[in-house]
Amino acid sequence: MLNKVMKGIVGAVGLASVALPLTATAELSDDKVKIGVLSDMSGVYKSLEGPGAVIAAEMAIEDFGGTVLDRPIEIISADHQNKPDIGASTAREWIDDKQVDMLTALDNSSVALAVQGLAKDKKIITMNTGAGTTALTEEQCSPYGIHYVYDTHALPVGTATAMVKNGGEKWFFITADYAFGHSLRDNTGAVVESLGGEVVGNVNAPLSTNDFSSYLLQAQASGADVIGLANAGQDTVNAIKQAQQFRIVQSGQKLAGMLVFITDVHSMGLEIAQGLQFTTAFVWNQDDDALQWSNRFYERHNAMPTMVHAGVYSAVTHYLEAVKAVGTDNSDAVRKQLGEMTLNDFFVKDGHIAANGSMFHDMYLVEVKKPSESESEWDLLEVVSRIPADTAYIPVSESACSLVSES
Repeated sequence: MLNKVMKGIVGAVGLASVALPLTATAELSDDKVKIGVLSDMSGVYKSLEGPGAVIAAEMAIEDFGGTVLDRPIEIISADHQNKPDIGASTAREWIDDKQVDMLTALDNSSVALAVQGLAKDKKIITMNTGAGTTALTEEQCSPYGIHYVYDTHALPVGTATAMVKNGGEKWFFITADYAFGHSLRDNTGAVVESLGGEVVGNVNAPLSTNDFSSYLLQAQASGADVIGLANAGQDTVNAIKQAQQFRIVQSGQKLAGMLVFITDVHSMGLEIAQGLQFTTAFVWNQDDDALQWSNRFYERHNAMPTMVHAGVYSAVTHYLEAVKAVGTDNSDAVRKQLGEMTLNDFFVKDGHIAANGSMFHDMYLVEVKKPSESESEWDLLEVVSRIPADTAYIPVSESACSLVSES
């Protein structure tokens, strides 16, 4: 199945559609609903969302029955290459020429902000499942923008709190040098300082860095208790592997992966990653419903789903449910309906979408298992605690989004 998906995205844009005969009249633009999956298909974030996001969206459409309001549902997909100009250009073409009704994935904060801004002007819903920056729901919020899986406020609430309370009071950050990394560093630093800790230093590293040696040496020399990795994907994997070579943890400092995915842990292996704590929105075997869906996903992708893969499925499903409920794909009507719904599936329990676009749901603090504790290849994580939604996310009453005061 993965080969089939990859063939569909060769050359930048791929199309997978599920179409059945039209049998009824509905208020749908272009007589169909078209969903755009815009993700990193070839770079540093490929494994955490990428082609797996297309698979998750396909599964959601198939499980929905292939049609909504007796009209076909289609997917169009492309590689944004982690470049905001390419992401925005692709989104513009999709909206103007291909009549895309909703955009999802967007696993790069700079890309996500560019696309959300464009989609806002064109009144198209974005359901962001992959990017982290809180700017999406704060100063650059949109009436059509939804931040679905996690953000850079929710991530440190669990991880940084646990580490500071366990003695990690002095922090040094190695930061991905773009919107996501800066937002994650700033939000984590705020949590650390609110608990009486201190940020003693920071160094910015370009996206897709292969050699973290100089950054790790600066962090090691800083005297920090904790080295916070404000990055993601292969960058996080590279940094942790190279920290192992410098014996940083063995020397007494701790590593904090501020955004870690199960694919990262699988890539590193338990010998290196054991004991690492991080915050996530989803664990593939957290309950029977999650396990059942994850096994189906594995059959197609040959890897267990990350939280953003599960989030894509959930976002697409709830979008289609909203379209069905209001009888149209008009963005204003659908967004209003999404804001009134209580979201429930294997990914989210009792979730809701606030006026600023933030999807409030519980998060989980997890710890990587020791090799002796793992029962299978992907049995890698143990849930340490649940972080309630009202603790994980910025309270709506404190949001800087202008839409909050208008609601």
